Amino acid sequence: MSDAPSPAVPTPPVPPAWSAFVDDATLLTPDAAPTPEATAAHAALRDGSAGALAVRDTDLPLLRGVTHPLRVVLTTGAGAVAGPLGLAARLGLDVRAVQVALRDVDDLAGNARRVVAAVDAARGEGVLGDEVAVHVEVPTDLPGGIAGSWARAADEVAAAELALHFRAAGGVDVRPEEVAGWLDAALDRETPYSVSVAAAVSGAGAIGAVNLLLATRRAFDGEPREAVAAVLADGSGVVDQARAEEYLPGARRWLTSVVTSDPAGVIADLRATGLTDPG
Repeated sequence: MSDAPSPAVPTPPVPPAWSAFVDDATLLTPDAAPTPEATAAHAALRDGSAGALAVRDTDLPLLRGVTHPLRVVLTTGAGAVAGPLGLAARLGLDVRAVQVALRDVDDLAGNARRVVAAVDAARGEGVLGDEVAVHVEVPTDLPGGIAGSWARAADEVAAAELALHFRAAGGVDVRPEEVAGWLDAALDRETPYSVSVAAAVSGAGAIGAVNLLLATRRAFDGEPREAVAAVLADGSGVVDQARAEEYLPGARRWLTSVVTSDPAGVIADLRATGLTDPG
């Protein structure tokens, strides 16, 4: 990859609820690589609603000179935080978020504690700034769902003031009622979260980005889980509801971003709703 910085692309303003909302996970798909063409494609889709470019930690050496904000996904064990983040710092990369999945299904809480310890160590070494969000993906598809071991691990994440990550797309089949439970569980712990999605608005079995933000607002306001699930399932009226919700921007305190392997499609569909039009 060339050492030349990526060209700056002006981004038009969008309403605060949608600013830097959609993280680009194109480079996390199988066989993807951070070629100049791939990073140029990310630059081309950037508008005010585009967020970070998600990359594997193993691809960091290929990103020298890239100036886009990055979401670094750790691919190895819980202890591998300081190494990749130190490399990113040496390369001058702009890391805005880190994502790590818990893999020790027999001891999720212990796995979470190891992640917390590694994050603390990286912060202590100065390679992970306090402003960088760390999103921990705790498996929701194990026996017991978000009870039992999931809850204990999520408690560890919340106690350390980290964030959660949920997958509502990419090899998973989830129901609106299930996702509503995730939102409740995160909000009960006062823990921010990001969510992987495949659509801007719910439909054809997919949970939409607009639905998630409005559902977050409704859940935070104390609406029943059934009402929150109904918002998540709504493929027709949700845009009008989102447009009318005065306090929607406050939901970004909790739903920090959506992550998608089809950023061009999601951003285009989000733009088509008119919600991202400058005020």
